[in-house]
Amino acid sequence: MTEHAVARVGETPGSLPTRALSGVPIAMVLTNPAFEDNPIVYANAAFARLTGHPVETAIGRNCRFLQGPETEPEVVAELRRAVASGSDIAVEITNYRADGTPFLNRLTVTAVDDGGETAWFLGTLSAADPADAESRLALVQLQLTEVQHRVKNHLAMIVGMIRLQARNSGAAGDFTMLARRVEALQILYQELSASGISSAFRDEVPLGAYVSRIAAAVGHLDGGQGIRVNVIAEEVMVDATTAARVGLLVSEILTNAFRHAFAGRDTGLVETRVQRLSEGVVRVQVTDDGVGLPEGTDWPTTGNLGGKIVSALLTGLEARHSVTSSAAGTSVTIDIPGPARPDSP
Repeated sequence: MTEHAVARVGETPGSLPTRALSGVPIAMVLTNPAFEDNPIVYANAAFARLTGHPVETAIGRNCRFLQGPETEPEVVAELRRAVASGSDIAVEITNYRADGTPFLNRLTVTAVDDGGETAWFLGTLSAADPADAESRLALVQLQLTEVQHRVKNHLAMIVGMIRLQARNSGAAGDFTMLARRVEALQILYQELSASGISSAFRDEVPLGAYVSRIAAAVGHLDGGQGIRVNVIAEEVMVDATTAARVGLLVSEILTNAFRHAFAGRDTGLVETRVQRLSEGVVRVQVTDDGVGLPEGTDWPTTGNLGGKIVSALLTGLEARHSVTSSAAGTSVTIDIPGPARPDSP
C-alpha cells in the first residue's frame, strides 16, 4: 500500500487530512476514538523507521501491539485512564520493535478536540536512553506536561487550518507547508524535554536553540543545495507559549524565503538572528539576499494563508514588526515584548 493510499484510510469522515503529517521527521500516529478500540488511522514514515513496523501493518490496530513482556503495566494503566478521560499525557514506556527488541519509548499523547469532543489522539514517539531513564523520567514528565498544555491550543489551531485548506485546495505543496507548522510545534516538544532545564524553569524554553533547530529543519527540507543557512542566536529564555508562536513565525518566514526569494538563482544566504535588547525585548530577524518582494507588496498584510498566519501570530505576541525589501534581498524584523526576561543566575 502506498503512502497516499494509507493517507486516504486516515481521511475517513470526521478525521484529520493526514497528508499534512507525512513529511514530519518525528514518529507520529493518529488514533480515532470514534472507531472501536481507538485504532491507529495514520502513521508516518518516521514511525515505521523507529519501530520497524511497516505503516500498512499499523493502520487499524490499537497502539498496544507495541507492548511486550517487559512493558510496565502501571504505565499502561496510566495511558488507558488518560485516553478514557480525553486527557494529555507524557510517559516513558517499554515498547518493542518488529524484530522483538525492546526500546524505551518517550511517548506523548495529545487529545485533539473538535467541537468540544475528542476527535483524535496525536501520539509522538522517540527512543529514550535507558541509561539515564530513572533520573530523567520525572523531569521529562513534568516538562512535557507543561508544554503540552501550552502547545495544545496551537496544535488545535493548526488542525483547523489543515481541515480548511483540505477543503479548498488539492495542491500537495499546501499540505507540505501545513506539515511544517505541525513540525515546528513537535520540535518544541523535543526542545523542552531535551534542554535539561531545571525544574524551577520547566515552563521556559531556550529560544535560540529552538529557533536554530527550526531553521535547520526548514533549510534541510526546503532549501536548495546552494542556499546557505546561518543562525546567530543568544540563549534567551521565554515561556513555552511565546516559543510556540515564535517557532511558527520563523517557520513561516523561512519557508517563504526559501520558496520565493531565490527564483532563478542557484545560490543565496538566509540568516536568522535572535537577540535580547534592552527592557526584556527579544528581537527575531530573518534576512535573505534574494530577489526581494514584488513592488507594492505589503507582506504579511496582503499575503496568502501563510501571511495571514504571520499576522495573527504577531498580534498574539503583541509584537512590532518591520519588513524592508529591495533587489538586494528582504529583511523581516520582529520585536517581542513581555514574557522574555534576563536569565536568572
